Amino acid sequence: MKISNETKIGVLTALTITLLVLGFNFLKGKTFFGKSHTLYAKYTNVQGLANSNPVMINGLQVGTVYSITTDKNMKQILVNMNLTKDVNIPKNSIATIKQSLLGEVSIDIKLGDATAFIPKNDTIITEPTTGIFNEILSKVDPVFIQVKKAVASLDSILFSVNRILDPTAKNNIGATLNNLNKTTANLIGASASLQILLNTQTGALAGTLNNLNSFTANLDKNNGKINNLVSNLDKTATNLSNLDLQQTLTTLNTTISDLKSTIGKLNSTSGTAGLLLNDTKLYNNLTATANKLNLLIDDLKTNPKRYVNISVFGKKNTSTGLTVPLPDTVNAPYLKH
Repeated sequence: MKISNETKIGVLTALTITLLVLGFNFLKGKTFFGKSHTLYAKYTNVQGLANSNPVMINGLQVGTVYSITTDKNMKQILVNMNLTKDVNIPKNSIATIKQSLLGEVSIDIKLGDATAFIPKNDTIITEPTTGIFNEILSKVDPVFIQVKKAVASLDSILFSVNRILDPTAKNNIGATLNNLNKTTANLIGASASLQILLNTQTGALAGTLNNLNSFTANLDKNNGKINNLVSNLDKTATNLSNLDLQQTLTTLNTTISDLKSTIGKLNSTSGTAGLLLNDTKLYNNLTATANKLNLLIDDLKTNPKRYVNISVFGKKNTSTGLTVPLPDTVNAPYLKH
């Protein structure tokens, strides 16, 4: 079977594209024939990190950087790492970006001591690096770092001294001294006023003491009257205590008890007064008697001949009398029973 040139060219082109894609992904660190999984890390500064840069754990490369993406604000950069080795990474592990002396940038994962591990396609904790030079200085001699901090502190102290000695601060210090002089003068004046106040001849305190002496002298002169007043109050209190208040309270309690008993009898139906107030039979009987009396009066008005026959030739009225009183809707309507 003869294969056409077009078919050969098409197959060769497909193989070339396939090899190109596989080679490109291989250069980026992603393999298709081995076990690998993805791990993410978020940074604010990647310090020149690029695709295919190595991912290291304890000096051994376990993967590569597959892609680096960010948003328009550039506040957070997401790094996609492709781990080609099957390793257990504790959850409290930290991924930092390191740069070697030759300028090679890599991600170094410091393993933590947690018992739980980071699952696949999850995000690892990150922390910013201090920079290669600071790291070298801290490893060479930690005294350099302390000297740097001391220089910074000395610079802050000198800046503070310069602020104190500037013209504005000098004016403030002068104003403070002036206020201190005024305060001293006020204290001197207050001391003089206090001396006048304490003067035994003309001071206000001396006048107050004289008035107090006069008041105590008047109390001494009226001592007899005060004693009489106290005696009268004592007699009044004695008379009040001698009053037979207990008997009065007992009588009042007895009266209240009798009043309660009387009201109780009125509320009950055991006595005549109670029956008059609480039993409705007397009211109903009086009402029935009034109705019968009204019926008799109305029948007498309507059929007088049934009761009085004054006609010599007239015929006696033998009609049936009223059974219901005549209605009186103006004065008092009758009750029907």
